Amino acid sequence: MPISRRAFLKTGAAAATVLGVPAILRAQAGAPSTPQRPKAAMEIKRAGSQASAKGEAEYFTGTVRRDPLFQPTAPARAGGAAVTFEPGARTAWHTHPLGQILIVTAGCGRVQRLGGSIEEIRPGDVVLIPPGEKHWHGATPTTAMTHIAISEALDGKNVEWMEKVSDEQYGK
Repeated sequence: MPISRRAFLKTGAAAATVLGVPAILRAQAGAPSTPQRPKAAMEIKRAGSQASAKGEAEYFTGTVRRDPLFQPTAPARAGGAAVTFEPGARTAWHTHPLGQILIVTAGCGRVQRLGGSIEEIRPGDVVLIPPGEKHWHGATPTTAMTHIAISEALDGKNVEWMEKVSDEQYGK
């Protein structure tokens, strides 16, 4: 049975890719002109499969729990965690070299950028913090708050911690 021109070119392209034939020849045979990077397999991080951690006293005031969601795998740089702040709990002042996104999922919280007013945040609110902006975030004095925090690492670092937020700055 004769092979069609289309089937011949398709078979030739597959063979050229496997055999490492130069790009120009693969293009002539109908194959992609640039080699494709191997794709990583999809991964599902099951709820509860990663250990929770307490927020370090050096960087947080009050009771804070961090639940990791995902860590960057090169070439990706973004990582994420669900962070729960008990009433009155908050971060220290800090910056992120490539910015941060907060997605409030429960409760009522506060966020403030240096020089700005304290803003109340609630479920469904998304806070976009630009690269290098000094800020803090946490719960209100009477209500816990949970948010998903997403940030990218630059040269392996995604946060620069600074001094703690005083009770006066927090607005207690």
